[in-house]
Amino acid sequence: MNVLQKVVVIGMMMLAGATTVSYAQKDTSVAGSPVLRTAGEQRLPDTVILTRKQRDSALRANHIPRKATRRSAILPGWGQAYNREYWKIPIVYGVLAIPTVAYIYNQNYYKKTKFAFEARLKEQNGDSSDVSLIDPELSGLGLGSLQNYRNSFRQGRDYSILWFLLAWGLQVVDATVFGHLRQFNISNDLSMQVHPQFNPVNKMPSLSLSLNLREPARKAKTLAR
Repeated sequence: MNVLQKVVVIGMMMLAGATTVSYAQKDTSVAGSPVLRTAGEQRLPDTVILTRKQRDSALRANHIPRKATRRSAILPGWGQAYNREYWKIPIVYGVLAIPTVAYIYNQNYYKKTKFAFEARLKEQNGDSSDVSLIDPELSGLGLGSLQNYRNSFRQGRDYSILWFLLAWGLQVVDATVFGHLRQFNISNDLSMQVHPQFNPVNKMPSLSLSLNLREPARKAKTLAR
């Protein structure tokens, strides 16, 4: 065997060894990879990657309107957050803040006018010990004016409580209604189409109306291997 033949034999042995190492590395990488592969099958990942549209459909399918109702009844804005309508939360607290501020204002002046009215009433009966404690803003008012202001601020306080409860109830209704509407498919895909058509019976043009009803969204399943 001359030198050329020896070089050829050594080269073939090195090529065979490199091929064996390459196949061994491929088998090892497949064994440690999350991708499973068998003979005659395609590669299947452990986790199914959903598109944004499929993810939204899965969220709508798993959405429970009762949870939105209960959460908004416990804490204002919690039901809107469950419905993923976060932009409504500042509006909810803004609406609730109006009767809250009105209640604090009316309650404060109701106490002042009530005390001033009772102090003026005692003064007419000969007891002027509380007159010096009347608020300076109300010191120049008479008994009749203090009584009217007291009744007005008390009425404003009661109405502010009523408006607060009404606003609380409205945000519960909002969370409930939009919790149910979230289960509907409101994508941009058209479900009704109108096509021109020729009627061969009376030989006159007509319109064809096709209405496609979507199936209810199914719950998403997680595939684990």
